[in-house]
Parts: sequence; C-alpha cells; structure tokens
Amino acid sequence: MASSPSTPVMKEDGECRNWSELPYELMASILCRLCTIDILENVQKVCTSWHRVCKDPEMWRKIEFRYIGDKEYNLEIMCRHAVDRSQGGLLEIDISCFGTDSLLNYIADRSSNLRSLKLTLISVTTVGLAEAIGKLPLLEELQITEFAMWEGYLKVVGQSCPKLNTLKLNCFRIGFDPPFYVSDDDALAIAETMHGLRFLKLFSNGLTDAGLKAILDNCPDLEHLDLNHCFNVNFSGDLEKRCSERIKFQILVSQHNPEKAGDDDLLLLIMEEICLPSHHTL
Repeated sequence: MASSPSTPVMKEDGECRNWSELPYELMASILCRLCTIDILENVQKVCTSWHRVCKDPEMWRKIEFRYIGDKEYNLEIMCRHAVDRSQGGLLEIDISCFGTDSLLNYIADRSSNLRSLKLTLISVTTVGLAEAIGKLPLLEELQITEFAMWEGYLKVVGQSCPKLNTLKLNCFRIGFDPPFYVSDDDALAIAETMHGLRFLKLFSNGLTDAGLKAILDNCPDLEHLDLNHCFNVNFSGDLEKRCSERIKFQILVSQHNPEKAGDDDLLLLIMEEICLPSHHTL
C-alpha cells in the first residue's frame, strides 16, 4: 500500500514536509517509477493531488504488469485502462503471464509510437502477434519469453519494424532432452529482415553454425550477442574468431553442460525472468 499523503518528508533544513505538498513535477517523477498495478489499485486512491497526477498521460509512457501474487486482478481490463490513459503516448510496455490476441491488438491500435514491447508467457497466436506487430513501425525493442516460440512471425517483425535494434527471444522447452531441436528458421529470418540489429539474445534456440554465420553476414551493426543454451552452435571454421573480433559483448556458450541442463535450470531462469521486480515501491 502506498504511503499516506500526510507522511512527512524531511527537507534539507530538517523541516518536515507533507507528501501532497511536493511540486507536481517532482511527485509525477516519483510516482511514475511505481508498477502499474500499484498505481491503479493504490496510489491514485490516496488523495486528490495524487489522483490528479495519476490521470496525467505523461504518467503512462511506460506500463509494466509483472504480477505473481494471491490477489485476483483482471489484468487485461487493467492493462486496457492503462493504455487508454496514455492517450496514444505509450512508449514501453512489459506484460507477463496474461494477454490475448485481442489485448495485443488493442495495445497496438492505440500505441503507434511504441518503442519497446516485452511479452512473457502470454496466450497469443502467431496470427495475433503478426497483426499487432504490423501496426508498430517505430518499434525498436522486442523481447519474447515463451515455452515454445510461434512459427513464422520473425519475418513479419523484421519487415514491419525497420527501426528494430534489440531482439531477445527466450524459449524454455521443458521436458526435452538436449539438444532440444535443430532449426535455423529463426536465424535465417533475422538475417534476412533485421539488418539493423545491435543487440541479439537467443536463449535455448535451435540455430546451428549456418544460422549464426547468416546473422553475422547480414547484421553488420551487431554489438551484443547472447547464445546461452544454444547447444547446436559449435563455432566451426572462423565463427568464433569473427565473433570475438566484431562483437563487443558476447555470451557464446552456456555455463551449463548441455547433458545436465535439466528442467530445474530452465525453471530457475523462468522465475528470474518473470518474478524479479524492476519497479520500485513507496
């Protein structure tokens, strides 16, 4: 629960000051750092001045829904409400463990200026994702975390988002023996359509040396490459040398032995991905 507006704030001269008396810009700067659920469920209900700040579209340039708890919220309705409050100015959105094709397209229809989209374990289809991505021409960052990636959507992403410079794909395949699967489809789609990438993370992807070579050949601006748990990459020929010479920051091999990378490892990474809060509370 947010602090009461009557809670005193210590000023530099030692005098106490009421929270509600803080300048509007300062209060907005503080409150916008809280998670979206806290703002909607608690903060905006504290007092009139805080409610006024929370209605300001500037407060909703970034929306983050990362919730795992015992309270039952209708997160999809809350998310739509938050998007509406941005009045078309939403720049970043991060949602975990809920979401549908309908919600994703609702966001895209009202957020054509969106720069960053992060989706973790949500229930959308390839068609729904492709339709929404096609409405986001200014998108610069896409992060998707799923148990199984959708088929055929990466070309749509690359063709629809020419400004994309950051792509993070985390695929958690639980219950399969290493090396999971072999496929260069994602790598070839990236190489064909995402020439401006600077940051690429492919966790537990099926790409091989051929896929990695295609990426290096066609993404000349790549600076950060993370291929953790990509057990089909062997760095044959000059691949390792090319990576070391071109890539400023790289994670090229898993810290785990692929024969021992079991479900516990992947579950731990999932929990880190969706549960560690990146927001602040009062």
